[in-house]
Amino acid sequence: MMWSMRVSDCLVLMLSGWLSAALVLDAGTFRETYTVAVVIASLLSFSVYPFLSVYRTWRGATYLEEVRILIVSWTALFVILAVLSVITKTSTDYSRLWLGCWYFMGLVALIGSRLLLRYFLAYIRKIGMNQRRIVIVGASDLGQVVAAKINSSPWYGYDIVGFFTDLENVVNNKAGLSGKPVLGATDEVARYVNDNNIDQVWIAISMEKVAVIRAVMDSLATSAIDIRYIPDIFSFSLLNHSVTEVAGMPVVNLSVTPMDGVNRLVKGVEDKVLAAIILMLISPIMAVLAICVKTTSPGPVFYRQERVSWNGESFNMLKFRSMPVDAEKGGVKWGGSQGKATHSFGRFIRKTSLDELPQFINVLLGDMSIVGPRPERTVFVEQFKHEIPGYMQKHKVKAGITGWAQINGWRGDTDLNERIKSDLYYIENWTLWFDIKIILMTLFKGDVNKNAC
Repeated sequence: MMWSMRVSDCLVLMLSGWLSAALVLDAGTFRETYTVAVVIASLLSFSVYPFLSVYRTWRGATYLEEVRILIVSWTALFVILAVLSVITKTSTDYSRLWLGCWYFMGLVALIGSRLLLRYFLAYIRKIGMNQRRIVIVGASDLGQVVAAKINSSPWYGYDIVGFFTDLENVVNNKAGLSGKPVLGATDEVARYVNDNNIDQVWIAISMEKVAVIRAVMDSLATSAIDIRYIPDIFSFSLLNHSVTEVAGMPVVNLSVTPMDGVNRLVKGVEDKVLAAIILMLISPIMAVLAICVKTTSPGPVFYRQERVSWNGESFNMLKFRSMPVDAEKGGVKWGGSQGKATHSFGRFIRKTSLDELPQFINVLLGDMSIVGPRPERTVFVEQFKHEIPGYMQKHKVKAGITGWAQINGWRGDTDLNERIKSDLYYIENWTLWFDIKIILMTLFKGDVNKNAC
């Protein structure tokens, strides 16, 4: 399979180079130098792709992870080609248009071919082919969670043969678990694996029973079988959990921000570019609104309110002032947006959410994002973080003007628990495309809400 993938990737590289030449170069212009570049790139792919883990086992990995590796590897290949052309002083021999067309056409073809292969493998695994036979060591809640997740994803091609456990009541009764039999106690794993053509052993035992885990590992030391350990993290409140490596050590991320590395750069570019464009488009509207606010109520045009954003840091969020300047002289109160005092024009801009437009300035300044959880006032954050499960986790990204919770109706005087669930769902599943989806839904659904605050 791996060699067929290598040959396929090489063909994609060569065919996209030649097809790009046919599209952008004059007839007969595809000289020997272009052929040399295509051949060199193809040969380099046999070294670059394996080095960047393109041909590792992708069974069970996400599509997004494979696409990310493909983009990085394809880009690295072209960077090496560019460096070689500079060193050999041949960079002027090639058309920039051809290189650009080759890069994008080949990348699309490479990703497309891999996705087609994925769909094909998922199909044949779902119908029972290309399976990996596994046994699960551990029949507690953790073992059951692991089995349930595998059974719900047949396209990964894992066939659970059965369980091994030291739970006395289960072993003695030989009761079936998740539709699979109990094969014996943990000290019988090695014998069964060697006699029954098992591909992998998955250990799903709490770290409290480290002696049992070590005994299972020792018993399998003379076998070349794959062994995997599933840490008991399912009982935690997780956010963007993953396994990574830090300073040469394996690290399990339990609750981390998705805005790191490339993601942070992408999100920052998205916010700055869109905020600048939107502010240019709405500046005439904002000017009219500012005049109306000033002429209908004494006081400043903008209302500055301290709110909490990324990493729990506070900032001054801007709004067009919809209330009299002394509206909160009696203190800050949660909720009751419908009963808050507003001036005549203020009722209109609150109902239509036009008072939120100055927050694009906050986005441009870096205080907020266009899409993200709505920020709350400092005094309420101090209260809610002790009352609402997972409340502070929403501050792992910048606060937003609109968000997944808002377009689903959880805004203003609504259920805080449901709002936080939506915010955490957004953070857990963040992608650039998810942001675009939320922006489009905000535009089409409108941001007029009776609970606006």
